[in-house]
Amino acid sequence: MSFDYDVIIIGSGPAGFSCAMQSTKFDKKVLIVEADDNHLGGTWLNKGTVPSKALREAADLIQDFHTQFGDEKGRKPFERFRMEDLLSYKKSALDSKNRKVKTDLIKNEVETARGWGEIVDEHTVTVKDSLNKTTTYTTENILIATGSRPEEPKNFNIDHSSVLDYNSILNITHIPRRLVIVGSGVISFEYATIFASLGTRITILNDSDEFLPFLDHEIRDDVFKVLKKKGIIIHTLSKVKEVKPNPLRTCMEVVFRSELEDRLQVLESDHILYVGGKIPNTDNLFDSTLNIDLNDEGYINTDHHYRTAVKNIYAAGDVTGDPTSASASFVQGRLAACSMFDIPSESPTGDIPYGIYSIPEISGIGLTEEQAHDMGIDVTVGRAYYKNLTYADINHRTDGMLKLVFKTDDLKLLGVHIFGDHATDLIHLGQSIMAQDGTIKYFIEHVLNYPTYSEAYRVAAFNGVNRVYKAGVKYKNILNNKS
Repeated sequence: MSFDYDVIIIGSGPAGFSCAMQSTKFDKKVLIVEADDNHLGGTWLNKGTVPSKALREAADLIQDFHTQFGDEKGRKPFERFRMEDLLSYKKSALDSKNRKVKTDLIKNEVETARGWGEIVDEHTVTVKDSLNKTTTYTTENILIATGSRPEEPKNFNIDHSSVLDYNSILNITHIPRRLVIVGSGVISFEYATIFASLGTRITILNDSDEFLPFLDHEIRDDVFKVLKKKGIIIHTLSKVKEVKPNPLRTCMEVVFRSELEDRLQVLESDHILYVGGKIPNTDNLFDSTLNIDLNDEGYINTDHHYRTAVKNIYAAGDVTGDPTSASASFVQGRLAACSMFDIPSESPTGDIPYGIYSIPEISGIGLTEEQAHDMGIDVTVGRAYYKNLTYADINHRTDGMLKLVFKTDDLKLLGVHIFGDHATDLIHLGQSIMAQDGTIKYFIEHVLNYPTYSEAYRVAAFNGVNRVYKAGVKYKNILNNKS
């Protein structure tokens, strides 16, 4: 049977984009359907990953300036810099990336159709454009890469002016003096540190009893020390009861109750940022007769080849649930293309690193110290504090640490956990060693550039070896161990 395309991809985010790029390398004819009339790239490029990281970079530069040269006449960053400057920085990054994505699609002869895509059957997709004109396309394979969207709060409304979500905050017109963040996840933490670096007074209302509970306990302790230094206040087990304007004091009020204090409290703020969960974009996407299987939260279930319950229909990226990150989506989209065209490929092996783009950054991979102990593994840890790194001294960025978790008997590296500048880059050196079943001796036996943040691996490795030595193992035997 002849089709118009070899694959139609609904959504141009990281999963859809990478699937398109990989499919063209197999000499396949590709169509991307994108609902946004103006931009490609979805949330990744226009509302999430790229713009938020650009805003973070601008805030980090401003903080760096203040750290290096001090305040001018005691003024806070928000008194010296305009939000317009940060938005201009963000816009330049977005414009550049949008041009590159468009160029890549044109260069690889990927066709695009603007409008709302709907899957009619396993080989047919209709696209309704902004003028309500519907066009029908046929295809051998379909990839659903429609991503997700922010969840709406239950007790108040987002007006995108005083009450913001993590999309509309990227277009705020001024640096707020006060900001209340309602949410307990990574995104709320990232925005808290970004605006705190600009001098904003931050309060986080966390509805759970812990904040970033997946972190290694020592990393989390270090994080909370920095939060305290930045003046960020966290109320745990807090429920928002009401959000309302106070015209007399020209501010917004957040009424909340914390289970720990069991009383109503009121916070005054210039803005409220709501960072809740995510909802998969599957509404009106396909006919129910297709029997595409969804889980209880509405995400699409797939097998390890990213194939849905329908043979020729695949799904990748945020629409399939965790891990919901651009980095994972890029890989999933490529692997889905390999699967649909029967091209041999290997899925990523080993642990997947996480990255939190806060100021400073946090990243980790593998077992934490607590997890290793719970599994009955005899481990030792090695630590390197940023305050002891020459490069951190030079940059006046001395907050943070790098922690290695390794087996005591053979020094095999089991986990790396980093809090500090460039953590999301540094993690990949540890990831590479773990992927080769390597030991921490690598960091001792190889030359690492000096001064660099990577030196932390060497410092932590020596610290760990010294701890093994103090436990009664001869130092010479440690370094000569070939296992």
